[in-house]
Amino acid sequence: MKIKSTKFKDLKIISSHVHKDNRGSFREIFKANLFIKNKFIFSCMSASKKNVLRGMHMQTKFSQGKHLSVIKGEVFDVVIDLRKNSKTFGKTFQIYLSEQNGTSIYIPPGFAHGFLGLKKENIIYYHCTNYRSKNHELGIIWDDKDINIKWPIKSPILSNKDKKNISLKEFIKNHA
Repeated sequence: MKIKSTKFKDLKIISSHVHKDNRGSFREIFKANLFIKNKFIFSCMSASKKNVLRGMHMQTKFSQGKHLSVIKGEVFDVVIDLRKNSKTFGKTFQIYLSEQNGTSIYIPPGFAHGFLGLKKENIIYYHCTNYRSKNHELGIIWDDKDINIKWPIKSPILSNKDKKNISLKEFIKNHA
């Protein structure tokens, strides 16, 4: 496994080799010694069809760090830095994660996160540094003009909840 830093403080890209043979494949996803300062206490998994966009999610209280890997399929993964005093506040980072490329991402607390499923079936596994707090969930609208994410689709499938997400301006006004 290799960990690569990004221009965003504490946002890391984790690369691991996918070993393949006639039986299938093997890939290391997580090693605790690479994440010593982060204690992961909660894991979850999501499955999404092609063109489903989940995001841009975060918690305003009990913020979560997330280590995320694609078990099956491929996603266009996006984060927005919403840490008040960050040099990269309001900026985005995008990456393609897939079972084929063996790439994972560590997203520190204070980021909004979302992804778009690109294959027929996309299964994503998360390790989180905090539990989900339904009462403190917030979302930034996926197509906010001030953020201008270059999604590889114009009309994604969204949940009713994600259709009601707020703008970055509204976030700044009420939460930053």
